[in-house]
Amino acid sequence: MMENPPKAPYNDIMNDSDLRDDSPLFCARCRVDLARGTGNFYVVRIEAIADPSPPRFSEEDLNRDPRAEIERLIEQMRDLSERELVDQVYRRLVLHLCGPCYRQWIEDPVK
Repeated sequence: MMENPPKAPYNDIMNDSDLRDDSPLFCARCRVDLARGTGNFYVVRIEAIADPSPPRFSEEDLNRDPRAEIERLIEQMRDLSERELVDQVYRRLVLHLCGPCYRQWIEDPVK
């Protein structure tokens, strides 16, 4: 077992083929080694999507100059990376959890 295994990327997108490669797997909570094909871990996929409801506009909003509003929004986003912009509306996480950590997590995922 490695002493300090590397942390998994926070917003890493993974597919089932990733489970077949030879890179080491570690539990996202306790960092214990996980062995493929032994049934000793769970793959947890979390997808977070920003509120998909149509926005609500007030009378004041409707009276604003649309071009000025678009320019204001572009300026507000100017220093953000593409990744930061995407993360504001969509996030997909893939976690590998050992059996004990999964059983704790599944009972209270927000803890």
